Amino acid sequence: MASKKSAAPGKSGSATNVVAMRPSRSSGIDAYELLLAGIENGELPAGTRLRETDLAQRFSLSRTPIREALKRLEQQGLITHEPHHGVVVTSLNYGQIAELYLLREVLEGTAAHLAAQHASDIEIGLLQEMVEKDRALTDQPALLAKTNRAFHQQLRDAGRNSFLSQALENLHLSLALLSGTTLGVPGRGAASVQDHAEIVARIAARDPRGAEEAARQHIRNAFKTRIQMLQQRFTD
Repeated sequence: MASKKSAAPGKSGSATNVVAMRPSRSSGIDAYELLLAGIENGELPAGTRLRETDLAQRFSLSRTPIREALKRLEQQGLITHEPHHGVVVTSLNYGQIAELYLLREVLEGTAAHLAAQHASDIEIGLLQEMVEKDRALTDQPALLAKTNRAFHQQLRDAGRNSFLSQALENLHLSLALLSGTTLGVPGRGAASVQDHAEIVARIAARDPRGAEEAARQHIRNAFKTRIQMLQQRFTD
């Protein structure tokens, strides 16, 4: 009986290598999240030039997931192509920042209004617990910024409107362009937590209009602090 022919040398190994070199879906997600976090926390501030090779080296990833992440960020408006500069982190002017906060005021106010109508007692209790836990974080802006996002996420979930939730999620992406958190300004952390307490109190009282106004005032307070941060940047 004739012996079976052996596979061509290196054929199966070659296929394995191709698969191994192919970037995984998780690496693409990692690249996107790393870049988004860098923009949000100020490590990649507005105007920063983004080169694929530099970013791949910085995050220990191949250029392919970096390229995919940059494409996604461009679609979301977080990076732009500038003549003679290439890809850079998008810069917002004062008017655009004001527009963002105005839209956020409307959307967050609506979310609180709906939460006062639809939130269950369990959800209200959870919001109250979140506020109380945040009172211990007022001097830790980085941690408070994370729990602040969680609070607003829970608020929009309690409102039971998926389209509003998606609109707020898209808005959050644009807010990532505002490097640094207003919660780092002295006194703002404690004031923000108290704002949250007022919102939850109105929701617990089943007062939609009161909850909406409390949420709108919360965003107006944040905008005022953002303006102060901008003014400080120009006077430094």
